[in-house]
Amino acid sequence: MQWPLSTLPLPLCSDLGVQSLSGLLWTFLLLFLWHCYRMGTDSPAHPHSSKLNSRRALKSCGGSRGDHRSSFISMGTTEEEDDEEERGQGYLTPVLSHALFPTQASAQAKKLYAALQEYAKRYSWVGMGRIHKGLREQERLASHCTIQKPHLFYLPDVPSVPFFPRDAHRHDIEVLEAHYPVILSEFQAVYQRGIDSKHGWTSMGPKGQAVFPLYSAGVCVAGNCRSCPCTYRTLLSLRTFINSNSLGSAGFWLLGPGATLGSSYGPTNTRLRCHLGLQTPPECELVVGGEPQCWSEGHCLLVDDSFLHTVSHKGPQEAGPRVILSVDLWHPNVAAAERQALDFMFSPEP
Repeated sequence: MQWPLSTLPLPLCSDLGVQSLSGLLWTFLLLFLWHCYRMGTDSPAHPHSSKLNSRRALKSCGGSRGDHRSSFISMGTTEEEDDEEERGQGYLTPVLSHALFPTQASAQAKKLYAALQEYAKRYSWVGMGRIHKGLREQERLASHCTIQKPHLFYLPDVPSVPFFPRDAHRHDIEVLEAHYPVILSEFQAVYQRGIDSKHGWTSMGPKGQAVFPLYSAGVCVAGNCRSCPCTYRTLLSLRTFINSNSLGSAGFWLLGPGATLGSSYGPTNTRLRCHLGLQTPPECELVVGGEPQCWSEGHCLLVDDSFLHTVSHKGPQEAGPRVILSVDLWHPNVAAAERQALDFMFSPEP
């Protein structure tokens, strides 16, 4: 389109000698307005349209996708992924795919997977990738001979060592250790009443193995908690105490002289067991993942019991039982969304 300068309404500036300059400015102004008009009327292109069109044109011309794979990898996605995005699936497809869950999985794993699906239906799949992966790989892990083998649920990509440093749960450890005197006093009161089921005790073996549960598989043992009110309130003041699902328990654990608990694995690596030493006679030992440790009265140990572990009390009879307060805490690397999902999946049986 041509715009002759003779048609422009140029101002009369002959008295200043700048008529040609004024005409040039008006020309630039009209060209700018025409450019803005063209930009406003052109329809915007989809950000991926050029990429998709080039791929579809290549396919329609008989080009081999494999021959150009290197150039498509650099684009970050494949044609099928782009089609999935158009259908609204995108990154959720790997999680929602039933084909990824092994058909030969155990009945327990399938039950947990159904619970995970129900949780995601009510809330969201966001943050469930590791849980989904763990359910898929549980059977493979169970078949391997390894020093760490949780038999119920394994969460992948979680840093694991047999004994964790105090800093992993400094607040909760300091709370328990600060209340050591009153916790010990309440234990001695229930111990002196006698180790009997009618007094809330559960016997676990012939050599003084017994437990006085305050929480059992995520359920508060109300009668026992009433007998130890300060210990109960201390448990509730902890930030990471597992008290809403069947993976979590708390209570006084006794081990008599001469007793040994054989090598075993805990059910999951999503928790740490905190042992507060109440009565720790000599020659009592805990071996986790091949690493030995001894308890100390008034101090805590953080143990990942998903490692192979043994407990022994080789002291004399007059030394009395070894006594600890055992409390299950969340592993520090389990995210809040994962904790919520595990509470749902392992909710206590009614």
